[in-house]
Amino acid sequence: MTEAAIDYAAVFRTLPGMVALLTPDLVFADANEEFLRLSGRSREQVVGRYLFDVFPDNPNDPSATGARNLAASLKRVLDSGERDAMALQRYDVESAKRPGVWEERYWSPVNDAVLGPDGRVVLLVHRVEEVTELIRARGGPEGSRARMLAAELYTRARELQEVNERLRRAHARDREVALALQEALLPAPGPVGHHGVAVRYRPAVDALNVCGDWYDLVDLPGDRIGVAVGDVVGHGLRAACVMGQLRSALSAASRVADGPAQALEVLGLYARSVPGAESTTAVNTLIDWDTRTVTYSSAGHPPPLLLHADARVEFLDRATDPPLGARPEHVPRPQATTTFAEGDTLVLYTDGLIERRYEDIDVGLARLADSLAGHRGEDPEALADSVLAELLSQHTSTDDTALVIVRL
Repeated sequence: MTEAAIDYAAVFRTLPGMVALLTPDLVFADANEEFLRLSGRSREQVVGRYLFDVFPDNPNDPSATGARNLAASLKRVLDSGERDAMALQRYDVESAKRPGVWEERYWSPVNDAVLGPDGRVVLLVHRVEEVTELIRARGGPEGSRARMLAAELYTRARELQEVNERLRRAHARDREVALALQEALLPAPGPVGHHGVAVRYRPAVDALNVCGDWYDLVDLPGDRIGVAVGDVVGHGLRAACVMGQLRSALSAASRVADGPAQALEVLGLYARSVPGAESTTAVNTLIDWDTRTVTYSSAGHPPPLLLHADARVEFLDRATDPPLGARPEHVPRPQATTTFAEGDTLVLYTDGLIERRYEDIDVGLARLADSLAGHRGEDPEALADSVLAELLSQHTSTDDTALVIVRL
């Protein structure tokens, strides 16, 4: 016996609550029967039309903000791909039976996103609960008391929405300052010595989630360079400030230390005096073209990858130790060395490139290795763009991503 196919269109039409589907351009793609019934509109009056042409603000009320608030909420969903629950809204609706007459209506809206295979928003789900009867609450002393409570509820909801807007603006300013600080502290992309290097930094998609990822490129005596990446725990301006201190300290230590491990030891000691630096991860490498070797050491960071010209990918994971400040006592960090051939490629990155919620990290590492192997013939700049496009385009990242690619 075969299982009967589910008619999802019929399910949508008969949902008990008011639900409408909008395109990213805010045009009605569909609306269920309850939405049409309570809004007093037919399907023909809604589907295929721009949201605010169907439901504009009351032109007779100069203080009307329903349309503006709804537009702001839908934009947040489009930008973030995440649900946005609005405060209680007064949003008057023109009477279907008496054109030109506007009915006072109150709504509790929630907006959400439907994502396509590439991670982009393809539909907006606009779900509404009407609470007009609660606000009106007419009749007798009890009704009077209910009206007062409802008015208080509406006032508090409006105040809450204004507070939320102020918080969003404050977080946006914090993010802007953090990004400016990161841009100022991170070295400008470009060649190191005569070697081709590509670097990329991608902030998290979430506007409130700027993190403390960094990279560093250091010219050293002889035909050698140091390359490092790191990731500070935490978000926002504080993480960006800690990032700047640690990046500068590691850059200085790499110029005088006897190898990457010793530089990380110095950084670990320094990190103990920097609030917020605990559990920072970092990986430090030394590329020597005279000996054709890569020497590396990792403090709890995902392993660098060495992409060989024959498409073989080598994980540099033989010198891994806990993150900075994770041990109460000082212990020398491990260090390992591997050889490379001309045309090989060294890749360093932070965990935003590979980690996904509810997924084993080995899956993300394998995905990165496959992407590198598939684009091995590209120069560093093109390779960096290809890797980011494949690994981040279908994923809404909640973490920053730093990527450094060096052609050896």
